[in-house]
Amino acid sequence: MGPRAIKDGVYWVGAIDWDRRLFDELIPLPDGTSYNAYLIVSGDRTALIDTVDSSMTNILLRNLRELDVKRVDYVIINHAEQDHSGALPAILNLYSDAKVITTSRCKEMLTDLLLIPEDRIWTVKDGETISLGDKTLEFIHFPWVHWPETMLTYLREDAILFTCDLFGSHLATSDLYATDEMKVYEAAKRYYAEIMMPFRTVIQRNMEKIRGLRVDLIAPSHGPVYHKPKFIFEAYQDWVYNPPKNLVILPYISMHGSTKAMVDHLVSALIKRGVGVQQFNLSRADIGKLAAALVDAATVVIASPTVLGGLHPKIVYAVHLISALRPKVMFAALIGSYGWGTTVAQQITQMLSPLKIEILEPILVKGYPREETFKALERLAGEIFERHKRHGLI
Repeated sequence: MGPRAIKDGVYWVGAIDWDRRLFDELIPLPDGTSYNAYLIVSGDRTALIDTVDSSMTNILLRNLRELDVKRVDYVIINHAEQDHSGALPAILNLYSDAKVITTSRCKEMLTDLLLIPEDRIWTVKDGETISLGDKTLEFIHFPWVHWPETMLTYLREDAILFTCDLFGSHLATSDLYATDEMKVYEAAKRYYAEIMMPFRTVIQRNMEKIRGLRVDLIAPSHGPVYHKPKFIFEAYQDWVYNPPKNLVILPYISMHGSTKAMVDHLVSALIKRGVGVQQFNLSRADIGKLAAALVDAATVVIASPTVLGGLHPKIVYAVHLISALRPKVMFAALIGSYGWGTTVAQQITQMLSPLKIEILEPILVKGYPREETFKALERLAGEIFERHKRHGLI
């Protein structure tokens, strides 16, 4: 896809990665992604905001050639991660007079990650501006969203906020703008869950810096541009600030059917009480969908058989992910079956301790669940219902 005009003198010049299915060798990408870079031409000055992943350098260079860009004065790097900075060495080699503009922390990271010479990098303070002639760029430091060096760039005259990863979505699409809001919402929510949710409280503090800005367009570095910024602002308001919903997330593994019987009974008991449930069979579940569901969950119930005295390895991975993502979860519980002995309760307590949530009494059964096990699951469903009700979620 070639360059596309956003406003007079402002162009999208990035690359769409239709085929990528894994990010950071960790995050599934069911819909591919994009690496958005933006060119601003103003009078006799030209600025490139972010670059692309190194694997797509040729596409960025082709887009610049198509626009007949003879000179780049500034390369604005909002974030040092290589999916945005990877093509920077090639850009600096092609445009020998270009200066990199970034934060002081990002300067350190660019020299470490990409071996960029220090004398090619200018650092800017929070709120500092650069004039391009008839356009002005303002730099807004946004540390820990989601790396320590991140910043946003605001084009004052056109009211465009270039946000890099903030408000992004892993979504390969031919749409320049977020016209299919339902599709973009799901992709942006998944992206928020996987990338931004661990930094929710930091985002809350940083958002105050942009609350008073006039924003006509939000131009992230993944996914389409938001021509109706209210859409994504309201979504982030819900995800970042609002309390969780009346929802239980239930990741499980069952090797011989015993744990699955417990899951089925508990799910039915919760539904009967008006509690929403989403269950995930971790033997085949998309871990990204689990992460997205955690954005809204008030309670997580872990269901695991015992393997060699401990949690099933796939459960260990899921619980580690839950702990690392730091969702708004308020309660957790453990159910499961074991053959002769188990330490799963101790493992769960330790792994979830960083979340500082209430962990309910575990329900563990030796062998296949019996009548008393199902009665205990009914009690657990009742406890979850009462806690959700007490916190105004029902």
